[in-house]
Amino acid sequence: MIKNVLGIETSCDETSVAVISDGELKSNLISSQDFHNKYGGVVPELSSRAHLQIINPLVKSAFKEAGLESKNIDLICATAGPGLIGALLVGLTYAKGLALSLNKPFVPVNHIEGHIFSGFLMKDKPEFPYLCLVVSGGHTLLLIVKNDLEIIKLGSTIDDAAGEAFDKVAKMLGLGYPGGKAIQEYGENGDENSIVFPIAQLKNDYDYSFSGLKTAVLRFLQKEYNQNIESIPANELNIIAASFQKAVVDALIQNVKKAISNFDFKSISLVGGVAANQKLRNEFKKIAEINKLKLVIPDIQFCGDNAAMIAERGFRIYQNGKRFELNANAFPSLPQDVFQEYSHR
Repeated sequence: MIKNVLGIETSCDETSVAVISDGELKSNLISSQDFHNKYGGVVPELSSRAHLQIINPLVKSAFKEAGLESKNIDLICATAGPGLIGALLVGLTYAKGLALSLNKPFVPVNHIEGHIFSGFLMKDKPEFPYLCLVVSGGHTLLLIVKNDLEIIKLGSTIDDAAGEAFDKVAKMLGLGYPGGKAIQEYGENGDENSIVFPIAQLKNDYDYSFSGLKTAVLRFLQKEYNQNIESIPANELNIIAASFQKAVVDALIQNVKKAISNFDFKSISLVGGVAANQKLRNEFKKIAEINKLKLVIPDIQFCGDNAAMIAERGFRIYQNGKRFELNANAFPSLPQDVFQEYSHR
């Protein structure tokens, strides 16, 4: 019987350890590597070193907060990918070593699946089948989640992910890294209808493209300000941020609306780092109300990278009869066959 589950997440620049006991989250500690900000992005080698330094004390702290010892753990789960390979190996190797020493079962977890099932950390959980929009720095996916093991991909980004576009445009505007929070803060004081940035229209109704939108912002800056960031008035910076944010959210939402009109769902869920964006959350609430669908959006602490979602996903995989050896490898990219492809007509 699985009672106590340990989750470990080290896919990028957050080291996180969580303990779930009898379905209740007992601890979910996150150590963020804020020093990457001065580089304008995550430096892989520095990230790996930081994970190495903090993971053991963080695991001990998670056990202490949960009121448990390592011997009490029944299942150990860790992110195997996608992510930075060096960072992934730190958490994955630590988890496998702990599983071996304690003679406990081990589950390697797909980071994206962790996000997909992060809604189950909420008191009010998703109901199958549900439509799930995953929006993060590296991935944008629209999925039908039929049950714990069957996930169908309707669409994905063909170039930049939404979160990546936020980061790149924020950099263009001199707003720093990470870009999502900065764009939202500046956008709150700007008229989002002042500038109409384009939304890509693709052959596959459920795919996304944000590269053209990013280029449109660049062209605007070149035309209006000769790409001189310092010459942009504060109020215009707010307008550009708001207008860009609106274009991203509109692009995400239009495909969600198409899916709802073409399929039957019991609930919809918004997950991933960009799910922390308030405008996107508000639009999802409107869609749920109009279509009378149950809406599940994880709390902000579960939108970004966290070990609670890894523990939750690993437990559900194990409960469904999946078993793994300790030779599981880390993988930097999302495997092509990880989700069932929807046959578009």
